[in-house]
Amino acid sequence: MSRRDAEAFADFVAARSSALHRAAYLMVGDAQLAQDLVQEALTKTYVAWPRLRDPSRVEAYTRKAITTTAIGWFRKKSWGERTVETMPDGGQAGHADDVDQRAWLWQALQELPVRQRAAIVLRYYEDLTEAQTADAMGCAVGTVKSQVSSGLRKLRDRLGADVLPTDLIEVTR
Repeated sequence: MSRRDAEAFADFVAARSSALHRAAYLMVGDAQLAQDLVQEALTKTYVAWPRLRDPSRVEAYTRKAITTTAIGWFRKKSWGERTVETMPDGGQAGHADDVDQRAWLWQALQELPVRQRAAIVLRYYEDLTEAQTADAMGCAVGTVKSQVSSGLRKLRDRLGADVLPTDLIEVTR
């Protein structure tokens, strides 16, 4: 890698690491694991850097590396769903209730299979189109649609029929 390429890569890492870490955290639900995931994806990006001709596609390449690596890790480790002891009530009396609701929704999101969670995170938190999400996940647009649909259905089954994708965005901010 040339000195100019190394500098461009360092600039990319400095500018986008925070956003990449947020997306990875939403996919895996653990800050340390998300850091490991971003490091792995950045290593793959560094190796591929000389082949990446379009600088505007570097983040998409890295996001795809994060997504496919996370899916691979979950498959290898066979991480299962986590159960919740009690569900908070749906009341909105104050800040404490808002925090409880966010925690409840966060837990339900983390219980989704990794591909459904990744599709929902990329579509609604990262605000990618279906085509961009499909590219990041390395699958067809139809697969993204089915993964999002299945994930939202599971969330609605657990949390109630009135859960909207915008609720997922609020829980992560």
